Amino acid sequence: MSSPVSRRGMLAGAGIGAAAVAASVLPGASRAHAEPTPSRDAAVLPGADVAHADGWRVFEGRRIGIITNPTGIIADGLISIVDAMHASGAVDIGAVFGPEHGFRGTAQAGESEGTYVDERTGITVYDAYGADAAKFEEFYTESGVDTIVFDIQDVGVRFYTYIWTMYEAMIAAARTGKDFIVLDRPNPVGGTPHGTMMRDGYTSGVGKDKILQAHGMTVGEVARYFNGELLEEAGGATLEEVQVVQVAGWEPSMLFAETGLPFVMPSPNMPTAETALLYYGTGMFEATNMSEGRGTTRPFELIGAPYADHRWAAELNERGLPGVEFREAYFNPTFSKHEGEVCAGVQVHITDPREVSSIDVATHMMTAARDLYDDFTWRALDGDTPGRWIGLLTGSGMFQRLFEGGVSAERIIASWRADEYSFERKRRPYLIYSR
Repeated sequence: MSSPVSRRGMLAGAGIGAAAVAASVLPGASRAHAEPTPSRDAAVLPGADVAHADGWRVFEGRRIGIITNPTGIIADGLISIVDAMHASGAVDIGAVFGPEHGFRGTAQAGESEGTYVDERTGITVYDAYGADAAKFEEFYTESGVDTIVFDIQDVGVRFYTYIWTMYEAMIAAARTGKDFIVLDRPNPVGGTPHGTMMRDGYTSGVGKDKILQAHGMTVGEVARYFNGELLEEAGGATLEEVQVVQVAGWEPSMLFAETGLPFVMPSPNMPTAETALLYYGTGMFEATNMSEGRGTTRPFELIGAPYADHRWAAELNERGLPGVEFREAYFNPTFSKHEGEVCAGVQVHITDPREVSSIDVATHMMTAARDLYDDFTWRALDGDTPGRWIGLLTGSGMFQRLFEGGVSAERIIASWRADEYSFERKRRPYLIYSR
């Protein structure tokens, strides 16, 4: 494996960065490619907006295939990046690759839109949800693209599938000699890693390789980490360079509300930036027989089951967990687990978003439910062994073993501190934004 430093490609080195936003017509840009400076008063500009302000010069002479969804917008005007590039006439778009939920976002969890010709632009949209590297290679050949672009607002969690679509697309690009460009966006969970490392034997569609549960990186940084640490073993090749159009003005310590950016739902059950702050922990309830709030307006904040009661909220509030309070709550999911049944449980209220460690919060929630309710148990995944799913979400069998052994939340949380420390050191060469 070559040195990671040799692959630390960023478009800032090519003159694209925060400075490029300052001029309405950039030096060296033709009138045909010049774009107006974004007029919105934002503290932060995502990579897509930086490239837009630069007249899309990063794509000049390329035929691109872009992996994107409804979050891939130009913030000034809330326009799809594909629609904006197509309308400009400055970008040769050979294909769009739609991840889980689809390019236009019409599909629910675990679904996609299929392959079709987009009515608005006439561009073929390929169904990339669940696509492996071999399938991406087929897409690249059929569409004739030479550059792959990734522009999706991720939420910083290993079991959120968009980074794994990027992973397979990167393997295919490395094997076929395609260029790879990430239009970067902020990580709404911030820049600090939390939780467990993926172990051998626990890979799946919600975690294909060794990365932390909440990795604390932007997708541009994740792409650089993939290329430097994982792609050679996974696919037999690495990219010569991962180009990243950086987010202008962003710091990993920022809360999403401080960016001045609109939060576009990256999936139907991720309605707010606060949801993202809880999801990397409370998403683990998907592996239990409790509802994680799907089928309500507050998924991953409302958690409960028909067998739960008021004691759960009382017990959790007694623990005095930093950054959160628990409200006794009752809800009736309109779909998913316990559809049409009244569930008792809690709503997790964030009182200080800078103090929240969602995986710690969820571990306390789960151990309290274990100790209060005999009916609390693991949910089988598609007929698999109960407990297998929590292993896939947490990345190993450790959480399940400790949990079933009656170990306290504090001791379970302590079990992954070594993983956090090790990952923090390993990812350093690939970070772009100062921690």
